[in-house]
Amino acid sequence: MASGFEVGDHVRWNSEAGHVQGVVVKKHTADVRFKGRTRHCSPDDPQYEIKSDRTDHVAMHKGSALTKARAKDRPGA
Repeated sequence: MASGFEVGDHVRWNSEAGHVQGVVVKKHTADVRFKGRTRHCSPDDPQYEIKSDRTDHVAMHKGSALTKARAKDRPGA
């Protein structure tokens, strides 16, 4: 994705449990330890921490796994 995502963007991704939505809480542009594993990130290939809308779960994904959530799919919209 050319433009990527920013903190505060509402996004959607596919997980084992189905589609999940959440808000980007942090954008990583350098390698980072997350849940005991090193996640490889760079300015050209960032990864995003996302807090789920339904739970307190925080996940990390590459931008290629994410899509912007449509306004009608957002909670409270």
